[in-house]
Amino acid sequence: MKSLDELVDKIDRQALKTVAIAQAADSEVLKAVKLARESELAEFFLVGVEDDIRKEARTVGLDLGQKGVEIIPASEKDSALTAVKAVHKGEAHVVMKGHIDTKTLLKAVLNKEYGLRKGTVLSHVALFEVPGRNKLIFLTDAAMNIAPSLEEKVQIIDNAVEVAREAGWENPKVAPLAAVEVVNPAMTATHDAAVLSQMNRRGQIKGCIVDGPLAFDNAVDPDAAEQKGITSEVAGNADILMVPSIEVANALYKSFIYFAQAKVAGVISGARAPIVLTSRADDAQSKIYSLALALKASQS
Repeated sequence: MKSLDELVDKIDRQALKTVAIAQAADSEVLKAVKLARESELAEFFLVGVEDDIRKEARTVGLDLGQKGVEIIPASEKDSALTAVKAVHKGEAHVVMKGHIDTKTLLKAVLNKEYGLRKGTVLSHVALFEVPGRNKLIFLTDAAMNIAPSLEEKVQIIDNAVEVAREAGWENPKVAPLAAVEVVNPAMTATHDAAVLSQMNRRGQIKGCIVDGPLAFDNAVDPDAAEQKGITSEVAGNADILMVPSIEVANALYKSFIYFAQAKVAGVISGARAPIVLTSRADDAQSKIYSLALALKASQS
């Protein structure tokens, strides 16, 4: 897959999923809903204060009377839990953030009675279309885990692989990144990467190929890998970049966007359903790409 538009095109229009949007009174979110309905991408529960949703819908020209769009009235305080409950009950398949802070939404996702807990680690999975590259590439985790332990890194890989496989990557290649491509006892990232690689070879991490440590250049550039003499199925051809800390991921994420003008789709994985947690600053098209990735991930 070379573009995020291809991802959108691959959504099954014959069996539409439903997206529950928490606090849906947001103009960019409702623009995305309008675009999604025009392309028959998904159906929507718009959760929140009804008058506010109707007001914002008028500003973007969204027809609230059309099939596939339903308002679920809820107060600002209750909108997150109402949206999560819809997924918990099987009435919706994806949770999406509207005009609400991330902390409030995630608190509802982790609610013990109605939440979507599955494992112990939630992680962000981003899929980038970088100009000049001949394929898309995943990055994890740029939003949730600050300095993950080895055990948490295993789950972060599992979460990313689950998303990638549902999106169409049969056996994704995972590169645990470090500053160097050799194991250095003084650098925890290199040690963890080597352990993760061995765990993969022994079948403790499944559904992918893990090899590291790899520096960023020899993870994504075959020439750089060749110059370093690295022989690996992953080196120079990684599908998933797994970082050692949130600072590394944040810098890479923003570098892709601001320096390379990359397009991005992002979801939170590790719950019983994908969570679309885009920034309020993201435009409608970016939200469509994230929706498409979440809809593919929801198949699992």
